[in-house]
Formats: sequence, structure tokens, C-alpha cells
Amino acid sequence: MTLVKRNPMDTFPGFFDSFLLKDRFDWPDLNNGRDHSASPAVNIRENENQFELELMAPGLQKENFSIEMNENVLTISFEKVNKQEEEENKDNGKYTLREFSLQSFKRSFRFPDNVIDTEKVKARYDNGILRLLLPKKEEIKMKPKQIKVA
Repeated sequence: MTLVKRNPMDTFPGFFDSFLLKDRFDWPDLNNGRDHSASPAVNIRENENQFELELMAPGLQKENFSIEMNENVLTISFEKVNKQEEEENKDNGKYTLREFSLQSFKRSFRFPDNVIDTEKVKARYDNGILRLLLPKKEEIKMKPKQIKVA
């Protein structure tokens, strides 16, 4: 009789491989069918006068951004016409792997009701960062006046 020591991890190779190999695991759809890697990172700061939003989007052209404010929801989208076929037909050869080809994304953010002065919103794209300044309405910025008790 031969004794064989078994590694308990050998009984679950497919299960653990699924976590290591994203393509083999059926991830739940949390982004309306879009790949999470295609959604740029965002920072939002607030001070007493405004919200400041920074969206990391290096290598994009500002002409392809669309920014819309509708009923307290800010939507930032980017869409670029896919010219991949034209690029592949050039003398440079075809890609065997192409991972940095962000073609489109859409991010939406809900702000508190009637806080943003939509007429004064400003956007600037510089060094791969899209920056939006979303000023608060004057009546929101007013601080309550402290009254001393005599």
C-alpha cells in the first residue's frame, strides 16, 4: 500500500484560478455592462464656496469630452471614433496586444438639490486631468449668523 500526501489546494484548482484569471471568472455586472478599467478615477473636494472635481484622463483630446448638468446630476462622457483599422493598415504592422485604447466612458455624479450654480461651472483639461469647478449658489454659501445671548 502506498501513501500519497495530497495538497488540499489541489481539489479546488479551478476555483482559485478563477480569482487569478479575470477572464475565466463570471464577475457580476456592476457597471451597466462596461468594463471597470475603462472608467477613469475621480476626486471630489468640497469647501464652503464650491465643489472641485478632478477626473484622471491622460492622453485624451478635450474636444471629445461632453459635460452636462441636468437636475443635480453631472454627467461627464468621452467618445472617440475608433480609427483602429486605419492604424493597423499602416506600414507599422498590426498590434498583437493593445491595452491602452480608451475609446469612451461615461460617469455621473449626483449633487445635493439646488446647490450648484450651473451658470458659473467651469471646466479645464490640462496635463491629463479634467478639472471642474462647481460653485455653490450664493444663498447656500451664506453662513448662519451667531447671535449672542445677553
